[in-house]
Parts: sequence; C-alpha cells; structure tokens
Amino acid sequence: MYAKTLVLGGLVGLASAHIKMSHPVPYGASSLDNSPLKPDGSDFPCKGSAYNAEGASNVYGLGSSGNKLAFIGSAVHGGGSCQVSITYDAQPNANSVWKVIKSIEGGCPAQDQVGNMGDNAAQEVPYKYSFDIPSDVPAGNGTIAWTWFNKVGNREMYMNCGPVTLTGSGGSETAYSALPDMFRANIGNGCETLSDTDVEFPNAGQVIEKLNGATDAFKPPNGSCGPTGAPGSGSGNGGGSPAPTTAPPTTEAPTPTGGADASAPTLPGGVFIPVPTTEAPAPTSAPVAPAPEEPSTEEPAPFEPAPETPSTEEPAPVEPTPEEGAGSGDAASQPETPVITDPISEAPVQDTPETEAPVPPTDNNTATTPGSACANEGEWNCVGGSSFQRCASGAWSVVMQLAAGTSCEAGQSANINMIVTRNGRKRAIRSMSV
Repeated sequence: MYAKTLVLGGLVGLASAHIKMSHPVPYGASSLDNSPLKPDGSDFPCKGSAYNAEGASNVYGLGSSGNKLAFIGSAVHGGGSCQVSITYDAQPNANSVWKVIKSIEGGCPAQDQVGNMGDNAAQEVPYKYSFDIPSDVPAGNGTIAWTWFNKVGNREMYMNCGPVTLTGSGGSETAYSALPDMFRANIGNGCETLSDTDVEFPNAGQVIEKLNGATDAFKPPNGSCGPTGAPGSGSGNGGGSPAPTTAPPTTEAPTPTGGADASAPTLPGGVFIPVPTTEAPAPTSAPVAPAPEEPSTEEPAPFEPAPETPSTEEPAPVEPTPEEGAGSGDAASQPETPVITDPISEAPVQDTPETEAPVPPTDNNTATTPGSACANEGEWNCVGGSSFQRCASGAWSVVMQLAAGTSCEAGQSANINMIVTRNGRKRAIRSMSV
C-alpha cells in the first residue's frame, strides 16, 4: 500500500509539472492547469475553456514583431513542435477557424533536452520564443492559441488559449484565409505524431523556425492528416472547411470612396473594430454603386456574447441607449457585425480621420496620451464618439478611428458601446472587452 502511494504521488507530481503558456497571457491564468487535450478531442479547442480573461489583454499591432512566447513548467518531454494560431472567435468552438502565424519544428518548448527538466510545475522554461503578427490580416478581437506536440512520452496535443486584440488598418480576409490551418493530431481525429520525433507539419506556412534539440528526428505525422491535419472523421473538424473561404461580397462591388477595407467582417466570428485607411473617404458626388447585399443576413457572425438580449427593432434615432443593445449571440440580431462594410454610410460625417494623432473631441471625453500609464487593463476609451483607444499592458494604445457610419458612446469603460447608422436608422451594439 505504501509503495502504491509512492508511485501515485510520483505520477501526480509528473502530471502537475507539464508545460503551460505564460505569454501571451492565457484565459483563466489563475486556475489554468497544464494537462494536454483529452485523447478523444472532446475538450478541443482550448481545453473547454470558460474564456474568463481575468483582466488579461494581449494587444498586438498589425505587423508587430518579436512578440513574446513563454512557458511555465518542467515536463518538457524532450521538446517537440509548436504552432501559434489565431481565430477571430472570442469564444471558439470545435468549428472555429484557426490560422497559423508561426510554426516551430523541433526544440519547442525546450531545446537540447532528451526528457524533462525536473518536476517543478512553477518554474519558468528558460527558452524564449517569439512570433510576429502579419501586417495584412484584419484588425479585431479574437483568440490566440499555442499548440504543442511533444517528442517524448504519450502521443498528446497541448493547447492553451488567450484573448487577443489586433490593432491597425488595411488588413484583408483574403490574406487571413491564405494562412495555413492549425495542425491537429492525437485527439481522436485519425492523425497521430510518431514517438521520439519532432513532427514536421504538413502545412507549416511561410513563417517557420526549425530547432534541433538533443536529437534530430524530424518526421511527418502518421494517418489521415491531410494537408491541414484535420481529417473529416476527427472530432475537431474546423481545420479548413468553415466559412472564411467565402469571398467577401464587396470584392466585385464598386468602392468609390477607397475607405476602410471591408473584408474583415466576412471572417467567422470575432468583434471587428476597423480603422479606416489613411485615405479618408469623402465622395463629393453621391455614389451610385449598388447597395451591398448585407452578407451577414445569411450567415451572421457570432458576436462576443453579452448577457442582455439586443433590442434591434426599435430605431431609437434620438436615444440609441447603447448599453441595452449588446449582442447576445441571437442569430436574428447579429447582422450588425459587418456594418463596417457598408460603403453608403454617410461619409461626410467623417472628418478626415487620422490613425495616429488623437482626434479632437466633440463630446465630453478626451484622448489619453498614447503610451501613458493606465490602471484598468483592457479598459476602452471612446474619444469624442468617433475614435477609440485601449488600455493594454499597462499603457494606453494609439487613438484609432471608427469606420464611417459607426460611432461610440464617449467615455472610459470595460465595454465599448458603439452605434451604427444604416439607411437613416441607428442601432446600438456593444463590443465586450476580452
């Protein structure tokens, strides 16, 4: 009995010493364990997370480089191969689309190791990694994930997720869709990595780092992995087939204003807070372009759920009451998500937006100097009803302009309350902080 207790205690110690992500800051960091995904994939993605940010806010600019990727734990299992992926779903599910922005083959999350580095679950992994954010993907809110396929030990897939906000302008859904899909294996989907090997991803993408650990054993996976590692028989079937392959309806429609790129809203899920390009849309003659088909009517992208039910039927032209218009995921109320694609919004309301300098307020709120300290992580600041900034990593971001026809309720709060005007009607929506 005593011997059994010792064995069980050793197993518990080993299990508690697995690896988990520390940067980017994951959801539920205070209670996040370091176990892998279940072998049947039932907790894919993100280990069935409740998506509680606990104040975490991972904000990256489009085109930013050298962003920190770090880990905690000691059971590195000889290293292995990792990927960093992004979805525009704030609360991803099994059908969410994940696109890879970096692949690391071998030596991740540890280099030059034949096994583990002790049994201290709280120690920092000394090996540091980094990733870049593509400059041509859409800005918006979503989820960032780190996935790991260990070299030594049981055939497992690890996955930690955290909230992410991408800031900037000029990205497109086409560029995002062109990125490789997240590789998935060892979760009952017919694809498996080989023991004692650093898996070579079937589609690692153009941003790939190869690191040789204590052994050099690169091997492709085994089974029905396909080019994306997401066979149709697996429990996670969102590896390449979901909605982002749909071309944005505005590609063939004339865009006389040359304003903000309209492709982002066609991405599945997510809350997009677009920023117009530096060419301010200011048509002097009313465009006669056909009205857009309002693509979201047939496939409304799930908004970040909020507890209240939206009251989308009352136009409320005078009092939009944005606090009561929060989207709760109801399919009938979600067409507001892609309102940023509406090229017929009353452009003259926009006063030649600039993405860098704070816009002089016309309301009761002012911009806070970018880079200055802020106290409430993740807090939004709506400036003058036409632009916004956010508290990220202890400092205020640059002031960014809202799209034509979109305004926000001035002031600082945990949520940014936005009002969309379409065809003379105002509709209030709420973007919850992640």
